[in-house]
Amino acid sequence: MATCRVTGGGMTMPTSSTKGNRMNQNELKQAVAKAAIKKFLPFLDERMVLGVGTGSTANCFIDALAAYRDYFAGAVASSAASAERLRGHGIAVCELNDTGTLEFYIDGADEANHALHLIKGGGAALTREKIVAACAKTFICIADESKWVDVLGDFPLPVEVIPMARSHVARELLKLGGDPVYREGVVTDNGNILLDVHNLRILNPVQLEERINNIAGVVTNGLFALRPADVLLLGTQTGVKELRCPTTSG
Repeated sequence: MATCRVTGGGMTMPTSSTKGNRMNQNELKQAVAKAAIKKFLPFLDERMVLGVGTGSTANCFIDALAAYRDYFAGAVASSAASAERLRGHGIAVCELNDTGTLEFYIDGADEANHALHLIKGGGAALTREKIVAACAKTFICIADESKWVDVLGDFPLPVEVIPMARSHVARELLKLGGDPVYREGVVTDNGNILLDVHNLRILNPVQLEERINNIAGVVTNGLFALRPADVLLLGTQTGVKELRCPTTSG
């Protein structure tokens, strides 16, 4: 399996020696959000539409993006919540069917490994996130260092399911060695329900993503391995580290 290289890229954060104390998680999220903007800012033009994800780190990115709203045409949001936040900052929200291929998609992750395979879906937007990522030429994942793991699976794997298939899908997930738990009170933007699969040690993310997606009644699952991130900007106490797989150019 390919491993990733780490580059500096000139994107650094204040360290404990310059701030006088350690950065908290929210500060790390803000730092990677700003680093993502710095990375694609030279490519922005008035016709460009960006893809924007969902979650607390994506929210930091949206807030930072607001200062540049006049530099690009608008954004495709992966959830209703992100669309509302974008509009609140005066950023136009576009329909993916009208935009086609996107140059950049920027989103967070619940876990990320050395191959830039991800677990996503803690915010219940995994299906739309996966669709927008599939339409992007470059997927920039932004995360703080707590999301970096050697093996995926400590974070429960979300699976979006057609409601009538909940019990069937749960039985099939048990056969794969997981412990599916219904996320009560949550309905996705697509009108479906979520099962969070605990106690998985995901040694082959690509294979598991395919197997779960082939279960009748599954819309998709939160593994982003068939389409991993192209770049991971990881916020650490010593700076924002850029990780990129050798097969990714640029």
